[in-house]
Amino acid sequence: MPSSSISRKAVRPRAISRPAVRVLIVEDHADIAESVGEYLEQRGHSVDYARDGLAALRLATQETYDVLVLDRLLPRMDGATLCARLRGEHGLSAPVLMLTALDTLPDKVAGFDAGADDYLVKPFELAELYARLTALHRRASNRVATPQLTAGDLVLDTRTRELRRAGRLIPLSPTLGKLLEHLLRNAHRIVPREELEYLLWGDQPPDQDFLRAHMHKLREAIDRDQPRKLLHTYRSIGYRLADIEGSS
Repeated sequence: MPSSSISRKAVRPRAISRPAVRVLIVEDHADIAESVGEYLEQRGHSVDYARDGLAALRLATQETYDVLVLDRLLPRMDGATLCARLRGEHGLSAPVLMLTALDTLPDKVAGFDAGADDYLVKPFELAELYARLTALHRRASNRVATPQLTAGDLVLDTRTRELRRAGRLIPLSPTLGKLLEHLLRNAHRIVPREELEYLLWGDQPPDQDFLRAHMHKLREAIDRDQPRKLLHTYRSIGYRLADIEGSS
């Protein structure tokens, strides 16, 4: 990208009147990622980074983002495959702005087919990226005011972080909240133990089975005294949080 397009001199702090946007930047070129991130942060927004497709897949399924800025050509998993997996396997609804040096019509069509909402060809101006990102977020906010994740009568508001079952507010620790949200986002499948351990501890899980203790606390919080159970254990495999017919 030409220096004129990513120069820090182009970054001008200014007051914003809109709410902060949480953005995941998926870009393996450090200078581009840093310039975009700095531009957004100086406008009051929150930015996380991933430099390859697999790292982005983990972040995007573990955390909640308002917009994803996604490079098309990435190590370990290309951007189109990543976008398609996030849309298809994980039900991601956040808008995706795809960046690419591939500017032919078939390349753009492939990006949209994978689930991208907008397409920006490199080199680009930071002001244009910001305008497109803001427009995507505004449309998404108008479409879904309060995103919710549900399983039966269990409802998690991903904006306020409030969890309720049958209308009753259930307080959760940050650790249990992280487990619960991940399970709700993956209610269509059994989530392996190893995936949940990675969610909490990364590449260094504890020697003892602390996951089992956390899952016991989560079950007590959401299923205790409830005739219909939502948290299901699949011995030696993993867990699933879903409203399954006949579960009691």
